[in-house]
Amino acid sequence: MTDVIQGLMIPFTGTSLGAACVLFMAKELNVTVQKALTGFAAGVMVAASIWSLIIPAMDQCEGMGKLSFVPAFMGFWIGTAFLLLLDHVIPHLHMYANKAEGPRSDLTRTTMMLFAVTLHNIPEGMAVGVVYAGMLAGNTEITVGGALALSIGIAIQNFPEGAIISMPLHSEGMSRGKACLYGIISGAVEPVAALVMIAAASYLVPTMPYLLSFAAGAMMYVVVEELIPEMSEGEHSNIGVVMFAFGFTLMMALDVALG
Repeated sequence: MTDVIQGLMIPFTGTSLGAACVLFMAKELNVTVQKALTGFAAGVMVAASIWSLIIPAMDQCEGMGKLSFVPAFMGFWIGTAFLLLLDHVIPHLHMYANKAEGPRSDLTRTTMMLFAVTLHNIPEGMAVGVVYAGMLAGNTEITVGGALALSIGIAIQNFPEGAIISMPLHSEGMSRGKACLYGIISGAVEPVAALVMIAAASYLVPTMPYLLSFAAGAMMYVVVEELIPEMSEGEHSNIGVVMFAFGFTLMMALDVALG
């Protein structure tokens, strides 16, 4: 159980360390650097969705023959719909946007920016949680190494995300200490979401393929709806594409090497 707790905290640690960058860096991150980091995060999330979630979901259903894709197909769509629902019911403001999304709200700009990042982190926590739940259930398709690879991969992409969160909050007028704290809080949703998935999966072991692909659908929604537009906006969008490829191949290598 200690391995599970450590695995759940690794991604949160990545976000916290990244958020702490605001305490030491004098200026806001360069736009090109932000695009590079966003592209990297998108690549890691796409690779994690495929190798750590969708493929294991289909492998667990190989007894269904040519229909082994059905649980992954359905779970992916449910995950997508879940994030679409959250996107419409929670007021939030993306990093480069001037207009908030979701219902009309009197919340401050910084609060809505924090909500946007929190929405982003929920599916990542769900993904880590459901993989560790599968490992605890004794599923032969999910190894300790595979679960650890996902935790490390999410933590690696969380580090730059933590800086991308806290530094814009500071540029909006928030103190360095408070911006750092808010960045850390945004990452705290990940271990919480992971624990919820573990608790649910312990009662729903037969639905593990659906839960794995559910997390994949939720993560892919974030990538396509938020990260890809941010990394491609304006000039020098090729930086985001190159870093996407780097993040994708790094996560792929981690999953295969440790899994």
